[in-house]
Amino acid sequence: MSMVEILRSAMRGVLSNKLRSILTMLGVMIGVASVILLLAVGNGSAQQVNAAITQLGTNTLTVRPTSTGGGGASTTGTSTSSSQKVITRDVATELASAGLGHVAQVIPQVSTSLTVASSTISETSINVVGTTPQYFTDTTAKIGGGAAFTAADVTSAAKVAVIGQTIATALFPGQSPIGQTISVSGTTFTVTGVLAQQSSTGFQDPNSVVVAPISRVQQSFTGFGAVSTLTVAATNSSSVSAAQGEIEIELNQLLGITDPTTETYTITNQSTLLATQASSAASFTVLLGAVAAISLLVGGIGVTNVMLVTVTERTREIGIRKALGAAKGAILGQFLAEAATLTLVGGLLGVIAAIIGAQFKINGTTPIILGFSIPLALGVSVAIGVFFGVYPAGRAANMRPIQALRAV
Repeated sequence: MSMVEILRSAMRGVLSNKLRSILTMLGVMIGVASVILLLAVGNGSAQQVNAAITQLGTNTLTVRPTSTGGGGASTTGTSTSSSQKVITRDVATELASAGLGHVAQVIPQVSTSLTVASSTISETSINVVGTTPQYFTDTTAKIGGGAAFTAADVTSAAKVAVIGQTIATALFPGQSPIGQTISVSGTTFTVTGVLAQQSSTGFQDPNSVVVAPISRVQQSFTGFGAVSTLTVAATNSSSVSAAQGEIEIELNQLLGITDPTTETYTITNQSTLLATQASSAASFTVLLGAVAAISLLVGGIGVTNVMLVTVTERTREIGIRKALGAAKGAILGQFLAEAATLTLVGGLLGVIAAIIGAQFKINGTTPIILGFSIPLALGVSVAIGVFFGVYPAGRAANMRPIQALRAV
C-alpha cells in the first residue's frame, strides 16, 4: 500500500465522523494557541518592563540619600543643625570634580510637589524638579521644543523652566507654551522649552513635570539642605559597576563615613536591575509556557481517546483489510496518519487563533509572539498526535483477522 493511499484512507477516516474530528482538533487548537499566546504575553511583559528600565538609563546610577539631616547645609555639606553630613549640592560638585575615571557627570536634583498655573488654568500636585543643564543630556529627559536653561541660569538662579508635555497641554491648550509664563506656588517662571514625550515607568506621569535651575528651586521652595537624588552618568554602559565603586568610595570620604553599614545613601544600578529583571522575566515566560503545555497534553490525551473509539468502530474493516492481505505497516500507518492529521490541522488553527489573539492587549500587556514558539507548538502538537496515536494504531495493526471479522 503506497503512502498516497495510506494518506487518502486516513483522510476518509477523519471525515467519516466530522463532529468528533472537529472536537478533537478544537482541543489541540486550544492547546497550541495557549502555548503561543502565553509565551507571547510573558515576552511582551518582559519587554515592557525592560523598556521601562532602559528608559531610566542603563549607563546611569541613582544615588538617593537615606538620611536628610535637618535645616540648611554649609559649603562642606555638614548640616547646620547636626554634625551629620548629608548629600548636598556642594557635595555633588566635589564629587563631579574628583576626577573619577569612570564617571562622566554628576547631576544633583531636588524635587517637590507644588501647584502650577497659567493665567487661566491651575494644576495641583505637580512634580517640580531643580537640577542642572546636564539633566537634559545625560538622562532620558530630552528637549522636544524650545531650549533648556543654561549654566548661567543656574548661577543667577533665573526664573526659567522647562515643562513636560502633559503640563504644556493642560496649561496652554492649542497653543505653544514657549516664551509664556507660569506660576509655581506664586513664583513666576518663563517657559524656555518643552520636554519630549516620555513613556510612563510607574504610577507617576513623567510628562507632568516642571524642571528649573536647582539654585532657583532651592532658593524659592526647598531650601539648601540635602538633595533628593544624584544621577551619576558613567562613561559608558560597560563601566557602570566601576563607576559605582568609585562613587561609593568618594562619597564615603566626603561624608566622613568609615563604616559601610552606616552609609546614609543607597545606589541603584540600572544595568544590574535590568539583568535581574531579564532573568526573572525569562523564568516567568518558561512558567507560562509550562502551564500552557498542560492544555496541549490534555489535547493529546483526547486524540488517544478518539483513536481508540475509531479502532473499536472499525474493527470489522480492519479484519477485512487484513484478510485481503493488508500489511501490518499499512494498518499502523493509516491510523497514525489519522492522528497526525487531526493534530496538524488543529495545530494550524491554533497558530491562526494565537496570531489573531496577539493583536489585542491582554491584561494591559501587548503580546509579542516569540519566533520559535509557532514551529515549536506546531511540531509538538504533531508529535503528540503521533505519540498518542501509537497505542491505538498498534492495537489495530496487531488484530488477528479472525477476531476482527467476528466483531459485530
